[in-house]
Amino acid sequence: MIDLRSDTCSRPTPAMREAMARAPVGNDVYGDDPTVNALEARTAALLGKEDAVFMVTGTMANQVAIRAHTEPGDAVLVDQQAHVYLLEGGAPAAIAGVLPRLLPGVRGIFTAADVDAAVGRPHPFSPSTIPAPPRLLCVEQTHNMGGGSIWPLDALLAVTGAARDRGLRLHLDGARLWHASAVTGISEAAYSAPFDTVSVCFSKALGAPMGSCLAGPTTFIARARRFKQQLGGGMRQGGIIAAGALHALEHHRGRLGEVHALARRFATAIAALDGIALDPATVETNIVRFRLARGHAGPFVEAAHARGVHMQPSGADGVRAVFYLDLTVADVDRSVEAIADAVRTLDPARPLPPSASRVAPV
Repeated sequence: MIDLRSDTCSRPTPAMREAMARAPVGNDVYGDDPTVNALEARTAALLGKEDAVFMVTGTMANQVAIRAHTEPGDAVLVDQQAHVYLLEGGAPAAIAGVLPRLLPGVRGIFTAADVDAAVGRPHPFSPSTIPAPPRLLCVEQTHNMGGGSIWPLDALLAVTGAARDRGLRLHLDGARLWHASAVTGISEAAYSAPFDTVSVCFSKALGAPMGSCLAGPTTFIARARRFKQQLGGGMRQGGIIAAGALHALEHHRGRLGEVHALARRFATAIAALDGIALDPATVETNIVRFRLARGHAGPFVEAAHARGVHMQPSGADGVRAVFYLDLTVADVDRSVEAIADAVRTLDPARPLPPSASRVAPV
């Protein structure tokens, strides 16, 4: 089975397993695990921040950041398809008690004017106690639902500048930030500089078995550690896992171009198939999101699975395929053959609506 459901489906390499087996450990809750401490210091340095805290998942890192930046009843500005809003189990409401205020992004990218409009302009005739006070802007780089889209640095600076002018705090969901830097050559620290806090994942394409870090000012990270503990995030001998992440940082970041090449090869091939709606130019990193010109996504991914390719449905007619270091050119070519066969099973009686763009993100 060729598993394209997620880049979190990767397996640790033998070298990574060896590094994990040899890792010196202590107790993460007591702060004396040397490998966890080394990973936190290395991540903070890469992102240009004072400190970082290691957590189990990207969801935990994002939600701890939101909780630490806000108080219950605050408003948080996010893109309408943001991971923190759509794909983290309703955690902003359940954990932080905040109100998402949605921005009309295009493939996850919105404008300074969108931020300004969402915050609004106070007037003395309108009591300030009525609306939920906007406190935080979250940005996602790269953007999952946007198909791995990359925020241009000038656009990023424009929206963060507008948010600063309106008194908002800033958090970057950088789960796949490594990909943006690999494509553009812009450092992770440069992308992170406008933000108060940044989360990054080690299990997405970098190939570590699990783990994320939240980075920011020392005083903020101290507060974040409290919420990490509240959520059960103390890992005791976490160095065994942190060693895999450290290995990924040092040995796998430089290989992400290989992953992007696989995604482009796949996208170019399936875009030529009758029944697939995809513009390969929209594939910027390791995520390929495409639509079906006819039929439903559920039966299609089941047909592809029966032919040896595992993908995720996304909505009624959308499909996601994600690439990572375990995969090969042969895997891509086999996947294309299976998809070409699965497309023949689609229902011709259900065409893509005329209003639906062939390049629209899923």
